[in-house]
Amino acid sequence: MMKTASLEQLKIDPDTYEYLIRRVGKAHLRRRFGVETEHAADRFGQGRTYFHIENLNSASTIIGFFLKISGLADRGRRNILDFQVRHHTIALPHLPAEFEGFTLLQLSDLHLDSVPEFPQHLAETVRDLEYDLCVMNGDYRYRTHGPYEPALEGLATLRNSIPKKVYGVLGNHDSLLMAKQIESLDISLLLNEHVRLEQNGKHIYLAGVDDPHYFATDNLEKAYENIPDEGVSLLLSHSPEIYRHAAYVGFDFMMCGHTHGGQICLPGSRAIIYNSSAPRFTGNGAWSYDLMKGYTSAGAGCSVVPARFNCPPEVTLHKLVRSAD
Repeated sequence: MMKTASLEQLKIDPDTYEYLIRRVGKAHLRRRFGVETEHAADRFGQGRTYFHIENLNSASTIIGFFLKISGLADRGRRNILDFQVRHHTIALPHLPAEFEGFTLLQLSDLHLDSVPEFPQHLAETVRDLEYDLCVMNGDYRYRTHGPYEPALEGLATLRNSIPKKVYGVLGNHDSLLMAKQIESLDISLLLNEHVRLEQNGKHIYLAGVDDPHYFATDNLEKAYENIPDEGVSLLLSHSPEIYRHAAYVGFDFMMCGHTHGGQICLPGSRAIIYNSSAPRFTGNGAWSYDLMKGYTSAGAGCSVVPARFNCPPEVTLHKLVRSAD
């Protein structure tokens, strides 16, 4: 059992503790909570990148100040509600014919408590879209630590506008303590595990890993275990940083986020920084590595400051086909 002091510090009630033990096991639970208790606000050294601007409280103050004195703050704030619906077709030659045209709605980096009106605006954007399944790439909370109840309230608002089944993963802004409440909203989290999707007796596989960026609690081998080699396998990861290993394990298509596409970009959507240890080619949009195809969403939300420039927020519709036109 975990140390009593840690349980008291995190205010874990017995029911939640038992739930998390069932969901992720003791080793995963202890490892992630170890980071949450000792390193949640670290600016340097934790995870797969050295510097974490999202943990630097002064960063939002400084950037916000310069946006205000330059007269760009209001424009940047308006931009975060200018959602773009992206359409992406992914060709998978061994896709069962029964899944031809199967469409996934990808929502990434929601940061639902960024500004009060954000959840409702996003809900209105996705309400009338046509798709078969929704996937979420984590980062439901705006800050990397602290209260998460407002983010969960925003997630509930968004969930009410999604009539389809939803699967998700956790990001570097999310506490493992959010998992039980997220799943109570009928959002099935994939925490280093996979599910089998069925259409007319045929199957494809959807896997998901816990946050690979900051907590580094991803386990690709466990997520892929028992997926047949001939089966089409889709992977949800908060960050693209495990792209190489995901390709080697055998996944066909990886959906990720975390980078925000740069969020504040130069003209031409040229990102200043992606806050990722992965190569820049994985920073935004479609890409491929070895035999695996990938897509990194620019994200629906924002972090550090409620502003976007030259990088509009997106929701993405991925259409699965057997061959490219």
